[in-house]
Amino acid sequence: MRRLAERPYDVIVVGGGNAALTAALTAHDAGARVIVLEKAPEARRGGNSRFTGGVFRFAYEGIEDIRRLVAMTDDEAAHLDVGRYGPDDYFESLMRLTGGQTDQELAKIVIDLSLPMMDWLRQIGVTWELVDHWAVRDGDMLRFGAGTVVRVKGKGVDLVRTLYEAVERRGIPIRYETKLVRLLQDDSAAVVGILVKDREGFAELPGAAVVLACGGFQANPEMRVRYLGPKWNTVKVRGTAYDTGDGHVAALTIGAQPYGHWAGCHATPIDADAPAVGKLELTDKTNRLSYMYGILVNMLGRRFVDEGEDFGSYTYAKMGDVILSQPRGAAVQIYDQKTVHLLEERYNTGAPVVADTIEELAERLRFDPAALQRTVEGFNAACPRGKPFSPGVLDGLATVGLEPPKSNWALPLDQPPFVAYRVTGGITFTFGGLKVNRHAQVLDTEDQPIPGLYATGEITGGLFYFNYPLGTGLMRGTVFGRLAALHALGKPLI
Repeated sequence: MRRLAERPYDVIVVGGGNAALTAALTAHDAGARVIVLEKAPEARRGGNSRFTGGVFRFAYEGIEDIRRLVAMTDDEAAHLDVGRYGPDDYFESLMRLTGGQTDQELAKIVIDLSLPMMDWLRQIGVTWELVDHWAVRDGDMLRFGAGTVVRVKGKGVDLVRTLYEAVERRGIPIRYETKLVRLLQDDSAAVVGILVKDREGFAELPGAAVVLACGGFQANPEMRVRYLGPKWNTVKVRGTAYDTGDGHVAALTIGAQPYGHWAGCHATPIDADAPAVGKLELTDKTNRLSYMYGILVNMLGRRFVDEGEDFGSYTYAKMGDVILSQPRGAAVQIYDQKTVHLLEERYNTGAPVVADTIEELAERLRFDPAALQRTVEGFNAACPRGKPFSPGVLDGLATVGLEPPKSNWALPLDQPPFVAYRVTGGITFTFGGLKVNRHAQVLDTEDQPIPGLYATGEITGGLFYFNYPLGTGLMRGTVFGRLAALHALGKPLI
């Protein structure tokens, strides 16, 4: 058997996104001999991280913690309302959105290390900026949703670029187009390397520790149908085409414990004409996430969801699933002139349907005009009158006697021209993965660590169930990437 190295590496990192590169950089800086294996060709490297909006959710006490990351004058700071998003708020967000099923130990580790991770990434070279598309202008104040204040300047594209530049400056070798096939074990059942497939065929790569950071299985139709169900067979994949569950299969084959919500995933409303698999030139620009300020109707012209249940950062990741459950797996977002200015900038990549009347809009959408007219009239009649509309907060402007309700931001659609966007559900990543402990060690089905095996990022389970708070995925990958690398070297962070 061909060998890729005569001397074992201290750490082999499988994957090429944020979680993987975090682990590689940490291991190298701690004195290890490290190698990174990226399944994609170099031009398409970066995994799902490259497609993200670059938002990192972290705990903070107020504006001064934000100013640690983003430079601003005192006057600029005085006109920002970021609130407080402490560890207790972060924990509550996770538990509320996941129905209380989040692994509390893993959650608290992510939360407690979140702000230090932001500082570490800044030291690595990541530049931070304010998240403009989730903020709302209110007079001379710019108000941010709690926890969604800061993102990478240049989003996922620049996050990946910065991390690769840091890896390359350190001389860490990267093997592209190299796929994990099997984990290798010695007689004691410790992982001692991997079998890979590259352009020349199969080869062995020895290593004292392996960190799996190779994403979910969202780009694998067979696994999607097996674990998520039939409606996910032909779903559009928002990100990389290379997250096909290779790490899941390899780890489960040697007895790793499956953990988390294997029937769940992160899926968002995206443009109905988005490509079948993510394109790097579009990154996250196919997202359509301002549905809170209008109504969502299915192909029968009927509302089917509470568009104003909560802030979009707390509902967007489950909304794709809801849309896919509708006839033809599609829906339409409809706005009027009172709120169309609130649509975030990514809508500019789409082609809206515009009409002066609901009947005309229905005809252009190829809907039954009478059905859509009934929906809009019923919604308008249920909207409260005389109460203030405030998009920056949960304003309680709720419909009365309507099913499904709209719990916030319920304004009647009565100021034409009306603007509609066709949407479907796009899958981002899967929630089911491997069970890890506080050091990112992969556990077997008896809850014992598999020696030499670690995991971080989307391949890990236990944190997300049913839903997802924006920005937690990138933070999880960073936290557990560092934990894995340091524990593998006998230098645990916690």
